[in-house]
Amino acid sequence: MSVDRLAYFARLVADDPTVARARFGYANELLHAGRDEEAIAQLRAYLDLAEDEGNGWQRLGRALVRLARVDEAADAYLAGIEQALAHGHSGMASDMQAELEAL
Repeated sequence: MSVDRLAYFARLVADDPTVARARFGYANELLHAGRDEEAIAQLRAYLDLAEDEGNGWQRLGRALVRLARVDEAADAYLAGIEQALAHGHSGMASDMQAELEAL
């Protein structure tokens, strides 16, 4: 993880918080930096702005699991499974189902 990338995406979000891809990129860099709480906020903002195909939901679920927020993680995985299946990503849906069952 590069601090420059983190700063870059933070600046993009600050410049226009309605750009879903900037939110997703920022969340991803925050996850790489181990800043799960901040990443969760950015992922939730991203998911409010865009129809995710499952990947954002899975990242959200994993971050929530790391913070022992199991009920919220389960909700994220369920939403992610639904979206992944709706977009033809059965492998991703299966992965999230396994993560859900492991909670």
